[in-house]
Amino acid sequence: MSEDRNVVLFIATSLDGYIATEEEQLEWLFEVEGEGDNGFSAFYETVDTVLMGRKTYDWINNAGNADEFPYKDKKSIVFTRSSVEDNDHTHFIDRDVEGFVKQLKKEQGKNIWLAGGGQLVSTFLENDLIDEIIVTVAPKIIGKGIPLFFEGTYKRNLSLEGVQTFNQFVELHYKVDRR
Repeated sequence: MSEDRNVVLFIATSLDGYIATEEEQLEWLFEVEGEGDNGFSAFYETVDTVLMGRKTYDWINNAGNADEFPYKDKKSIVFTRSSVEDNDHTHFIDRDVEGFVKQLKKEQGKNIWLAGGGQLVSTFLENDLIDEIIVTVAPKIIGKGIPLFFEGTYKRNLSLEGVQTFNQFVELHYKVDRR
């Protein structure tokens, strides 16, 4: 029997637990001195599918820092509440997240990257769909914004798999403990 693929939340957060400002900005993150790409390339090689919410997708396309969609070499899926037609690099899903992801995990391939955002992360946690969490903590306190974890009924035990530093950033790698 083949083992299911892992869904990995790979994301950066401020020390006080925000992934973006209230205005959905990330300038605070780029003010921190990192090291290389802070481990992104090594992680990116372990995945073949990228999952994100519509706000994250729109931010990526409107951020102005990329001439083209940055994940076009991966299967990219955007969860949205509205009906949107697929394009050359992205498949839009407006149906049951839990059933879709459970089926996706059974397909052959590499790990699946849950790229964000906060509401989608909460949906994945509520439905026990996350297998690993890799969070990179920036030494910034931004006071308010979009939280990494929204309030919810989920509780998860985690096992620490590793810690890395990238100059001022600290990466924490956890596996979800299902014992």
